[in-house]
Amino acid sequence: MQPVVFHDLGIIDYKKAWEYQENLFKQILEQKLKNRATENQELRTNNQEPRTKNQELTTKNKQQTQSHLIFCEHPHVFTLGKSGSENNLLINESQLKEKQATYYKINRGGDITYHGPGQLVGYPIFDLDNFFTDIHKYLRFLEEITILTLAEYGIKGERIEGLTGVWLDAENPAKARKICALGVHASRWVTMHGFAFNINTDINYFNNIIPCGITDKAVTSLDIELNRKVEMDEVKEKMKKHFSVLFEIELV
Repeated sequence: MQPVVFHDLGIIDYKKAWEYQENLFKQILEQKLKNRATENQELRTNNQEPRTKNQELTTKNKQQTQSHLIFCEHPHVFTLGKSGSENNLLINESQLKEKQATYYKINRGGDITYHGPGQLVGYPIFDLDNFFTDIHKYLRFLEEITILTLAEYGIKGERIEGLTGVWLDAENPAKARKICALGVHASRWVTMHGFAFNINTDINYFNNIIPCGITDKAVTSLDIELNRKVEMDEVKEKMKKHFSVLFEIELV
């Protein structure tokens, strides 16, 4: 099992967490570029053609990249993905200040979402070359980790075809509600951003947006479904366990 460094940042400002992600993301990309340059130099030395970027590195001198998993919570913030519409933010700048919330346009996929206290946010900074080079499969793994965690609380998490994230009562349009949202960015098979799992989340903040640009489905939180507050550390341990099993990693 390959080691993945686990970071628990606690409650952290969104921009600071974004910069933290970016730094780890760039470190992996830089190492991959160094590995590519090293191999191409060796191939030239042996009078062979350099490999294309999609071909596997075979050089004996390449250095293994280090993947990371970040868990955190954020103060109230709304984030808009690169494919989203600003019209899905339903409040203005002064109203944002009244609600002590911030707003960022970011480089992940997806539309608008909310992060806040009581929501477990996970940012896997994974080099998928060390796992599998399939973004669709990667997203399904993130969903499955949440589904398995919900099952430990006696809740059936589901998928809705054509939509990302984890839902409850997915087959009933009148009752379908999202409990975990996904939005990722990847370059050269290195991922960043990730998932937002509502644990003890004030879902009233979702009334200030059209979550993920979807107008006909509600949002929920684990504490609402269980009718009790849930220990965040308990959920983190369950999520970490399922990350370790599904991705076949050791969190260190």
